[in-house]
Amino acid sequence: MYLEDIRLGEVKTVENIVIDKDEMIDFARRYNPARIHTDEDFARKTRFGKLIAPGMLSFLSVWAQYVSLDFAGDDLVAGKSTAVEWLKPVFAGDTLKGVAKITKLEEKSTHTGIMTVTIDVYNQDGDNVLTSVIESIVKRRPTE
Repeated sequence: MYLEDIRLGEVKTVENIVIDKDEMIDFARRYNPARIHTDEDFARKTRFGKLIAPGMLSFLSVWAQYVSLDFAGDDLVAGKSTAVEWLKPVFAGDTLKGVAKITKLEEKSTHTGIMTVTIDVYNQDGDNVLTSVIESIVKRRPTE
């Protein structure tokens, strides 16, 4: 879908991503081996009282399904940037829901533009646990 065909304000939802404890610990051991993510005895003594999921795991769990929403389809050229802000901890067993909204469309050249999508991720209690702003390069409609 060309930049000109994308609707500013369009919203799509990513539903029901459950954070599996074993996958969470495996991810942490491989990519973020901080004790708060891998050592249950240590985590019990923290203000959280239990293991917390690595932030990137929380983000990537939603990202994997966000990509399938395919706002731009085959006219997506490439990713440009991704910013993530973690707002609250995510725990094993939490169910995450992402709400993706097109928040900006910008013409950059005669051939491409930038689509900005903001994703707010909520846990099963409705708490906003993270926000991500993603910029992607999208083809523009060819001029004749």
